[in-house]
Amino acid sequence: MPPLQAVSHSVRPDVWASNAAPCPVHFYIQAEAEADVLCRVLNLFALQQLTPRSVNVERDNDRLSIGILSDEQSWHRAQVIGEKLRNLVSVFEVQLLPAKSRDADFKGGAMNHQRVAG
Repeated sequence: MPPLQAVSHSVRPDVWASNAAPCPVHFYIQAEAEADVLCRVLNLFALQQLTPRSVNVERDNDRLSIGILSDEQSWHRAQVIGEKLRNLVSVFEVQLLPAKSRDADFKGGAMNHQRVAG
C-alpha cells in the first residue's frame, strides 16, 4: 500500500473578480432545524473549493443559527455564495459581514451580532 501524501489546497480563482484579493467574511445564517441543512450549507463552500476557517452552529427549538468564517474568497464570490444560501428552501435569513482580519474573533451566531442587510 502506498504511503499517504499531503494534498495541496488550491484556492479556486474568481473569474468575475480576478484582481480582487481574498477577504475574510462572516456568514450569518438562520435556517430551519432540519437534519440536512448544515450539509447543504457547507456544500456551497465545498463546491467552490473553500474550506471555512470556523463554523459555529446553535440549535434553538426549530431554528439553527449558523455562523461561518471564510477567508479564501473575494467579496464578490462571498456575495454569490450568500445568494445561493438564500435560495436554499430551509434558509430564511443570510447576512454577510466583512471580518476585520484573518484571525477575527468569531464566537456565537447571528444572534450576537448587529443586523446588516446582505
